[in-house]
Amino acid sequence: MPRHNFKKLDIWKESMNLIDATYSVTSTFPDYEKYGLRSQMNRCSVSIASNIAEGTSKSTDKHLVKYLEDSLGSAFEWETQLNVIRRQDFITEIKFKELEDDIIRLQKKIYNFIERFK
Repeated sequence: MPRHNFKKLDIWKESMNLIDATYSVTSTFPDYEKYGLRSQMNRCSVSIASNIAEGTSKSTDKHLVKYLEDSLGSAFEWETQLNVIRRQDFITEIKFKELEDDIIRLQKKIYNFIERFK
């Protein structure tokens, strides 16, 4: 039985919102990005939430932290991809800033949650 109900964690809820935002944005990418950035960003956003959920099933804080750190790594990967799509003009500056604020807020929350277990 999980030590934390991941569905009640704010970091998981926010990561699920990020998945929705990601799929919405990537659906507007050019067709030639179907197997490139579109796929990469979608998988990356899902990885953030999935690692949070998987970590809650682990029996020790050390193992939980490892999965939370993986989730944080995916969040930084996603932020890099966000910068790439802005540089390629796939999104507006306004949308970029909105998503950038969201990912930075999520990164901080994941980091703070990790710190609770150290």
